[in-house]
Amino acid sequence: DNEGGGVHIHFPVEGSGSDTVVIRGPSSDVEKAKKQLLHLAEEKQTKSFTVDIRAKPEYHKFLIGKGGGKIRKVRDSTGARVIFPAAEDKDQDLITIIGKEDAVREAQKELEALIQNLDNVVEDSMLVDPKHHRHFVIRRGQVLREIAEEYGGVMVSFPRSGTQSDKVTLKGAKDCVEAAKKRIQEIIEDLEAQVTLECAIPQKFHRSVMGPKGSRIQQITRDFSVQIKFPDREENAVHSTEPVVQENGDEAGEGREAKDCDPGSPRRCDIIIISGRKEKCEAAKEALEALVPVTIEVEVPFDLHRYVIGQKGSGIRKMMDEFEVNIHVPAPELQSDIIAITGLAANLDRAKAGLLERVKELQAEQEDRALRSFKLSVTVDPKYHPKIIGRKGAVITQIRLEHDVNIQFPDKDDGNQPQDQITITGYEKNTEAARDAILRIVGELEQMVSEDVPLDHRVHARIIGARGKAIRKIMDEFKVDIRFPQSGAPDPNCVTVTGLPENVEEAIDHILNLEEEYLADVVDSEALQVYMKPPAHEEAKAPSRGFVVRDAPWTASSSEKAPDMSSSEEFPSFGAQVAPKTLPWGPKR
Repeated sequence: DNEGGGVHIHFPVEGSGSDTVVIRGPSSDVEKAKKQLLHLAEEKQTKSFTVDIRAKPEYHKFLIGKGGGKIRKVRDSTGARVIFPAAEDKDQDLITIIGKEDAVREAQKELEALIQNLDNVVEDSMLVDPKHHRHFVIRRGQVLREIAEEYGGVMVSFPRSGTQSDKVTLKGAKDCVEAAKKRIQEIIEDLEAQVTLECAIPQKFHRSVMGPKGSRIQQITRDFSVQIKFPDREENAVHSTEPVVQENGDEAGEGREAKDCDPGSPRRCDIIIISGRKEKCEAAKEALEALVPVTIEVEVPFDLHRYVIGQKGSGIRKMMDEFEVNIHVPAPELQSDIIAITGLAANLDRAKAGLLERVKELQAEQEDRALRSFKLSVTVDPKYHPKIIGRKGAVITQIRLEHDVNIQFPDKDDGNQPQDQITITGYEKNTEAARDAILRIVGELEQMVSEDVPLDHRVHARIIGARGKAIRKIMDEFKVDIRFPQSGAPDPNCVTVTGLPENVEEAIDHILNLEEEYLADVVDSEALQVYMKPPAHEEAKAPSRGFVVRDAPWTASSSEKAPDMSSSEEFPSFGAQVAPKTLPWGPKR
């Protein structure tokens, strides 16, 4: 009994199995005490609780069970977590149980019961035919070590070599001994069910079947629990000796007597020996045969072979890597249509489909190239060629890009080539469209007229502008060609305007308006020059040499001369009567 706060609390006697607590006292105090007890009980249930137990490290695997089956059962039944020590932990005996207190206590109880059984060491024996003893003790008892580790460190003792005893002794925890006996019996049943099968595969394929460092063979032995022995390579069948076999892809193995074989039967150096349970040997044989490279032939037109190979072999390497096969293309001088594919049967269908798909792509490209090679010639008077080409090739470039064609003009230096033929190459529809575009330009050119207009030569330089900028702007605006007279022409005022009639008329009106505007400036300039003319006595004086520049660039060689400051052409001014340079203003050719 516990007393406090004006109440009496009666707990059940330990071991009675009762969970009822009796509280006596004033009702208010009883209610308060009840709430406090319930809160404490709830806190105890939800609070994480930890317990450590100990077990020998060799017991751990047995406590965990195969695939974690035993420990999972404890966790599922109690809800507690059981943590075994990691390899790097110092205390390898310590097992930690975490969870609610009730769950931890239950798991502790179950695990301690298992550990107690393991601590109860027993000794037992079983009978094993001596012919199977070697399997357990070879390779420094590797099989026995696997059994000991898996079954709680049970000790298994086989009779000494040379004795005919069939008694095998097992010592360890009772459960571990029973489990180890069962496992040994399973191994014996496998040994007694073993058969030997021969798998004939030509020796030239053995290395491919083995795989890198025997990896493929080692995988088959693991997958099917069989032993596989390869014969040694036979350099000369006539002088063959007893070959040394290779086991599971290793470099060397046990010797085996080779018997002479009939000419029609496989050579002994082609025979691979498989040992194990019958059904597993048969499955392993199928797996081995599936690794034998197979060759198929695919018909590919000879003219496509170089495209299949690709630049520096890139195309064919890509396919071989993708499909894990070898692709052999015949030498060009053979002009054969057959391409050979060699590899695993499972990969050949994909490789063949991939190759044929590539052939289909190449044929489509080939057909496309043929379609794009269509040629169409159009006859155009050479005098129109510069206009069709346009300034810096702008017009013809636009036609090429718009219609995706190539346009070739005749070579002026080739006397054997018709000078009026323009060749267009591309898709047939595109060449026809480009031809129509050229003929439209020709049609417009044929409709053009040329008119001469008198334009005072004194305003030519200003209308032309610096580097012809002003006149090009006028020509672009009115879509005409304007040419000024050359030096020494009979009529220095005659300007020729060429274009469509309405455009020519508008351009002439525009330059005549400019002439009127610029002439007013010329008249004013001339009047100013007359006013500023020096007196007659000064005119009689020798003309001034002006200023002299020494070591100027034009004095460096005879090919250059000093600028003429008196030249109105080199130093123009408004109103100066300058004969323009003989430049045909219009699109450059």
